[in-house]
Amino acid sequence: MITRKSRREIDEMKKSGKLLASIHEQLRDFIKPGVTGHDIDQFVEKKIVENGGIPAQIGYEGYEYATCISVNDEICHGFPTDTPLKENDLVKVDTVIELDGAFSDSAWAYVVGEATKEVRDLMEVTREALYKGIEAAQVGNRIGDIGAAIQNYVEPKGYSVVREFIGHGIGPTMHEEPSVPHYGEAGKGKRLKEGMTITIEPMINTGVWKSKMDDNGWTARTQDGGLSCQYEHTIAITKEGPEILTQQKGE
Repeated sequence: MITRKSRREIDEMKKSGKLLASIHEQLRDFIKPGVTGHDIDQFVEKKIVENGGIPAQIGYEGYEYATCISVNDEICHGFPTDTPLKENDLVKVDTVIELDGAFSDSAWAYVVGEATKEVRDLMEVTREALYKGIEAAQVGNRIGDIGAAIQNYVEPKGYSVVREFIGHGIGPTMHEEPSVPHYGEAGKGKRLKEGMTITIEPMINTGVWKSKMDDNGWTARTQDGGLSCQYEHTIAITKEGPEILTQQKGE
């Protein structure tokens, strides 16, 4: 079932999203050579709890951490580790916050130190793909319009769109209907209606789109060892257009 939120409910999700956005803003300076995934995870969890939130990923289907931290060829659901990050590592930090019952979900990509042209270009295309998808999330459009906007932007640039992991509805729980693929055909799928709240979170690879799973049963990485990047926002579908609930300052 797809739930549609009232203005009050959207505003509550926006408060949760503001906290989440502020944590991503702080990670811009925190992530540097020598920092570990566990350092990042503990930093994020502390900030969530200090501000009255709940790190909603902890305990979700047995997951143990406040964040997913995926590095380089890891597509998503990477475990925080004790391995120090090094120059030019591409780090994706994904977390979900529950604040006073309202959920927000956002992933952001960071480069450690100076980026090579390969990393910088992948980050720019992935971030732009996110906004192409958001722009298509208009009342009256269909889910397929979001995926088509992303796919039609990304593939001509020589990148691939991950198929196995997609966006989703959010609220009143972390994962709700509808499913939101980042590929597809315009004009197909469920119609977008006022009050729907969804995540758009394209995962874009330098090589093939197919993934393989680590032995931990969670972490997905590219089959060919190519780089993968992800950006994600929680948005609300409104009459005035898509409203980003996890918007960062200076984004």
